[in-house]
Amino acid sequence: MPKNFSRTLRIADQIQRELADLLQHEIKDPRVGHVTITAVEVARDYSFAKVFYTTLANSNDRFLVENGLEHAKGFLRSNLSHRMKLRVTPQLQFVYDESIERGAHLSKLIEDAIAQDKLTHHPDSDH
Repeated sequence: MPKNFSRTLRIADQIQRELADLLQHEIKDPRVGHVTITAVEVARDYSFAKVFYTTLANSNDRFLVENGLEHAKGFLRSNLSHRMKLRVTPQLQFVYDESIERGAHLSKLIEDAIAQDKLTHHPDSDH
């Protein structure tokens, strides 16, 4: 079991690298120009891969990116099958990764709280 599990992780890692390369060098669609693949989860039978991505596009344009990825899905899967030589090339499902956006939002909240705290606790006040 552990050996199979590490193989699944290696395949997920290779899929992530190959997709990043394909998106950067092979896809001419401007909708997916600034997509970063953040993670890939592969089913144990390799039939399915969940591809997490993030983009520099604002939330209003994110649906364009989703449409671009959906449009490129067949091309990407076909190229993966040629590059990776797997018996089964997984079906790709693209999922927007909100963790980076959420992390940036939390960092901003923390910075705002620290700034507010500095304003309310003046260093020259007598405590």
